Amino acid sequence: MGPSRPRFPRLMKLFFLVIVAAVLLGMLLGGRVSRLESLRPHWWGFVLVGLGLQFIPLPEGAAGTDLVVRTIVLAISYGLLVTFAAANLRLAGMPLIMAGLVMNAVVIVANGGMPVSADTLRTSGQDDVVASLDNQGANKHHLLTEDDQLAFLADVIPVPQPIGQAISVGDVFIYAGLIWAVVAAMRGRTPSPSSAGWGPYRGRHRPGEVQAPKTPADLGFLPAATKSGTGR
Repeated sequence: MGPSRPRFPRLMKLFFLVIVAAVLLGMLLGGRVSRLESLRPHWWGFVLVGLGLQFIPLPEGAAGTDLVVRTIVLAISYGLLVTFAAANLRLAGMPLIMAGLVMNAVVIVANGGMPVSADTLRTSGQDDVVASLDNQGANKHHLLTEDDQLAFLADVIPVPQPIGQAISVGDVFIYAGLIWAVVAAMRGRTPSPSSAGWGPYRGRHRPGEVQAPKTPADLGFLPAATKSGTGR
């Protein structure tokens, strides 16, 4: 069994709990689950391909051709994910998700995989993963060493049991962005598909038409009854 497999069930458990927490928060703030269908991001196929690349077997050598191939595949994977996020920056939470993806991409490409702190794994109750990573060759995850670059962006944040997960600063940004996106969508704060894509919005106005004054964005979290500064 490769070293990255033991972490997958735990990773999915954390992701599932984040989504559940986001839905519950959205309901507490007056949102409706049915509004989640309004989330229609552009280029979602990039996510499928980008994530799919992370599940294919990769060479495990710590140097040479194995390292080059592994780094290229992971770089392409994260390049697709970051491109998807950039194409949907108008969606609530997407800037945080993009920032987290970039952080993870930088440390992964710099080290040919994501370094994981052994102390963090033990603190989160994953001694079995420490043993697995210690016995196997380099892969998508490897134990953090002094030779790794940008260690502060590695998986160094322990999530205790019963979740039992080591996450990175980038993961924190991604999960925060997901919560923001879900809550905003449930509260009807999602832009239309035609205006949620890449590039500045260019509205069409008739000559001489007076545009309505802009109101501050509530980012999807302010109470629905909040009024603009004009009092109207």
